[in-house]
Amino acid sequence: MEAKTSTPTKKKQTTFEKLSAINVNKFVEKKGNLTYLSWAFAWSETKRNCPDAKYEILETTYDEQMGFMCNTQVTIEGETLPMWLPVMDSKNQSMRKVNYTYSTRYGEKEVVAATTFDINKTMMRCLVKNLAMFGMGIYIYAGEDMPTEEVKVIPKAKAKAKATGDKAELVMDSDDWKNVSKFVIESKQLGLKSIVDKVSLRFTLTAPIKNEIKNLIK
Repeated sequence: MEAKTSTPTKKKQTTFEKLSAINVNKFVEKKGNLTYLSWAFAWSETKRNCPDAKYEILETTYDEQMGFMCNTQVTIEGETLPMWLPVMDSKNQSMRKVNYTYSTRYGEKEVVAATTFDINKTMMRCLVKNLAMFGMGIYIYAGEDMPTEEVKVIPKAKAKAKATGDKAELVMDSDDWKNVSKFVIESKQLGLKSIVDKVSLRFTLTAPIKNEIKNLIK
């Protein structure tokens, strides 16, 4: 009697594996150092690969000092993940209900009051960031330019930093500073002390750098 051979069961791809492998480069635009993915593409590709996906635009909160914060949540295959994104101007300063000014090394700068257009635009960007938590275009937020299946390991030139014990000193105009600035802007709600404590775990912070961080969360 001939023995039956069993066919190996193919492992089902996870949501993250499916979405993180999609190349979104044709649907992004760059403004300064920031890269934006079209929300229409992000959502249509998510639905094409995950038909049960759904999203909710939650209440936009407001704080007189911090400004507006948009909130979304996405559910795919029973998993729900939330996301937050502040309403910011082109200089990555939080927008409020009224115009206000802040001090920089170059003098006073003004931030104009947020409009419904600014809030709506941020809602959709928040949705895109929310979808990235499930894998859609997540490599953009990691500073890469290709999806996970096409990424090649290429050594990156590291920004020059002064060695201080086991930690590097954070310096202006470095790749590390760009990443830290982005983290500070997106985490303003944590407050200055908490943010400085978190950044200090990885870098040595000088007084001028701490002052720059303080300016970013104003």
